[in-house]
Amino acid sequence: MHAVAEKAVVVFSWAMTIVLCLCVSIFLGYLLIHGLPSLGRDLIFGAADPLRVLLGRARVFDGLFPAIMGTLFLVILSASLAVPVGVCSGIYLAEYAGAGMKKFSGLLFDILAGIPSIVIGLFGFSLAVFLHNHLDNRFGPCLLISSLSLAVLVLPYIVRSTQTSLEELPDGIRRTAIALGANKLQNIAYVLIPNALSGISSGIILAIGRCAEDTAVILLTGVVAVAGVPSSLLSQYEALPFYIYYISNQYTNPGELSGGYGACLILLGVCAFLFMSAYGVKKHLSHRTLYRA
Repeated sequence: MHAVAEKAVVVFSWAMTIVLCLCVSIFLGYLLIHGLPSLGRDLIFGAADPLRVLLGRARVFDGLFPAIMGTLFLVILSASLAVPVGVCSGIYLAEYAGAGMKKFSGLLFDILAGIPSIVIGLFGFSLAVFLHNHLDNRFGPCLLISSLSLAVLVLPYIVRSTQTSLEELPDGIRRTAIALGANKLQNIAYVLIPNALSGISSGIILAIGRCAEDTAVILLTGVVAVAGVPSSLLSQYEALPFYIYYISNQYTNPGELSGGYGACLILLGVCAFLFMSAYGVKKHLSHRTLYRA
């Protein structure tokens, strides 16, 4: 009876894996069929000369180049704000905090992770209005406010992944360096973090993906349809998720809808580039830290 149940579980697991792969294949195939015909220089640069655009001598008015650059700036800035705070908080909770602080902080981060993104966006918009009225009228919905809001949105994922990765390390790894005379900080820096880097980077990659795809937050905090490449942190900007949302609701002909599918493929490509960059940084840090150790 147990053998039959075990075989049934294996068959069910294989079947669900095949269904999942099939769904992903259908999704990607649909995007490729509808988006590939629109991919090209005109979709990205419009009527502008690509070389002049890349050199900063021309502006793109009818292409996706500003949205691509805005998405990259948004994700990089958000990750730069969230990753140091999230990783340090996760290290504190895993290695220094007491049981009571762990429970309290864990509850807070779980609540923060469950807050809808539109609420985070409303918070960012309220912050922009407050800064505009009470600090400097140059403040408003902009790239900086969007990045801060997205950093708050993804912070729980980084904190929890860092904390869990460190807490799940075997006791043998934890105690070896201490037994050889290393202090707690040296043990964390040279032993625990390198061994937990895989789990930590998984949380960071998840955060990067969330920053790249979220529309509700940026919709309220600074993204607009036509802004060009952002010139400063206080500038409004364009982003691929908003462009896809805008086109899906406002397209007037099949060509514009096809451009929206092309934008989806470009967004997937941007996410893949960011994920590969994060993976490369992870491998580099792993080798460098182990070499120093």
